[in-house]
Amino acid sequence: MSTTLTERPAPAAAPRESLAPKRRTRVFALAEARWAAAATVAFLIALPLQLTGAPVWAWVPLYAIAYVTGGWEPGWAGLQALREKTLDVDLLMIVAAIGAASIGQVMDGALLIVIFATSGALEALATARTQDSVRGLLDLAPTTATRLLDGGGEETVATEELVVGDTILIRPGERVGADGRVLDGVGDVDQATITGEPLPVAKQTGDEVFAGTLNGTGALRVRVERDASDSVIARIVKMVEEASETKAPTQLFIEKVEQRYSLGMVFATLAVFLIPLAFGAAVTGSLLRAMTFMIVASPCAVVLATMPPLLSAIANAGRHGVLVKSAVVMERLGQVDAVALDKTGTLTEGTPRVTDIRPLAGSGLSEEELLTLAASTEHPSEHPLARAVVDAARQLGLDLPVAEDFTSAPGVGVTATVAGDAIAVGAPARLINGREDALSVKAAAVAEELENGGRTAVLVERDGTPVGVLGIADRLRPDAAATVAALVTLTGSTPMLVTGDNPRAAARLAAEVGITDVRAGLLPQDKVAAVQEQEKAGRKVLVIGDGVNDAPALAAAHTGIAMGRAGSDLALETADAVIVRDELATVPTVVALSRRARQFVVQNLVIASVFISGLVIWDLAGHLPLPLGVLGHEGSTVIVGLNGLRLLRESAWKRAGAEGAK
Repeated sequence: MSTTLTERPAPAAAPRESLAPKRRTRVFALAEARWAAAATVAFLIALPLQLTGAPVWAWVPLYAIAYVTGGWEPGWAGLQALREKTLDVDLLMIVAAIGAASIGQVMDGALLIVIFATSGALEALATARTQDSVRGLLDLAPTTATRLLDGGGEETVATEELVVGDTILIRPGERVGADGRVLDGVGDVDQATITGEPLPVAKQTGDEVFAGTLNGTGALRVRVERDASDSVIARIVKMVEEASETKAPTQLFIEKVEQRYSLGMVFATLAVFLIPLAFGAAVTGSLLRAMTFMIVASPCAVVLATMPPLLSAIANAGRHGVLVKSAVVMERLGQVDAVALDKTGTLTEGTPRVTDIRPLAGSGLSEEELLTLAASTEHPSEHPLARAVVDAARQLGLDLPVAEDFTSAPGVGVTATVAGDAIAVGAPARLINGREDALSVKAAAVAEELENGGRTAVLVERDGTPVGVLGIADRLRPDAAATVAALVTLTGSTPMLVTGDNPRAAARLAAEVGITDVRAGLLPQDKVAAVQEQEKAGRKVLVIGDGVNDAPALAAAHTGIAMGRAGSDLALETADAVIVRDELATVPTVVALSRRARQFVVQNLVIASVFISGLVIWDLAGHLPLPLGVLGHEGSTVIVGLNGLRLLRESAWKRAGAEGAK
């Protein structure tokens, strides 16, 4: 008989690079954010003063501050582009803002300035934080290592001084200083940072270990097989940086057409002014017509057509626990048509749990008695499997006798005396060790059955005789299966599971959630290769992960989402969005919300185009009075702005959730 527990959820160092580039990036980003904040504050103070009828002298200087603090950086960037004989939307916005101010529309110009300054500052901050986090990853690997000398002595050296062929000693509780292979010793190594495996892996002679992973119990002698600059942890850093640098820059719609629009508007404005002059028109009339044309043709409504829906969607997602880092990311989320999911910490909770309690026939023990013996023996241990067993006993309210004479053997298990009996708990193969008595054969069969089902089997012996087997596994998130089904509906394809865990555990979990494409036993570079394979086939891949080992794939993907609670710093900074409360079901909802935002952008662009085209034709074919031109221009701006703000409503999130669940 098997019991399945349903417990409550549980609340090498590469050479360090110069810090100067990192500091410069951070300083510039913070400065840009301060200028944008100053512009925003000045605008927010000036606007109510203007609307309540305060004297002009009370609010015009504040708008001027917004113009200067928020406009100098994009203006300078536009001038730099102009020096290279190109026009960009930054300079166009500054010209439009100044033009608006020149005819009395000071507030409209200030609003444009604030939008552009804030957007640029957020992008700069995100870039700086990502670069800092990537370099901070190197801190996972220790700065020093214990190198063993030929004469039997030892010395402490910097890890970057280690060379291939050196032998290093890894004591219990130390991080591995370099990639290498175990020459002697047995230990349990936590290598979740590299492979994402939820449980420490027993290492013995001949096994490979990675720099930055944590040795638990037991000492290891390791032969160095890679230079520090070529270690797995260093390659993760390199892959994230390269992916961030080479990923094609993504732009909003207005930015994609800014060059042509900017050039077209400049030439058209000059033509509207110069052509009438060539036919003898008055300078004043031609200038007024050209100014009217510039105002009605300026892309204010187009900019607001794009930003409010995306920013409203970002705010709505943020209220529901999804941090989307920019408007560009919100736009990209709606484009995904393939998904790659990590296993541990993403589809699962990332914490091992006891799932099966199997007393052996003839042992005379009940399930509770078997768990009591195992938990009492494991109680003094700090191993994750031991904590899982003890937690299971506590959740069932079992009284645990005190264990005496506790000992731990790395890679084998633990032993102790409980209520006068010698109890051993550990790896079935190591404890049975070739015995062929009936209970040992039966225990081996039960252990094999559990392991084939993707669980970790733990054997319990009393006085040298097997009495039962426990099954331990990482528990699936409650909303995992529904999330996978929703993603299939949204993208039209089954998500791909990419994990460093063993194939049996991966296959078991994939079957539970309905995933058929399983890639197991992957190192970080293998995950990147799997994503790139999909993108070469024309897919736009969304990667969802949480660990350091997921960061390169998050950076290389079309869009990356990190789990917020257990996510590593590198994953959180590399990802384009973060699920703050680890509610996996919000992923299809935010994808559907992004698609709604893109629909609103299209609606707004149509509205803005109709207004701009109509006003331009009126100005060119007839005589558009400047006040009417301003009124029509501002009216279109207000309409598209209000339309975009509809995505702030709670009903927009609920509707997106319903679309994602179809």
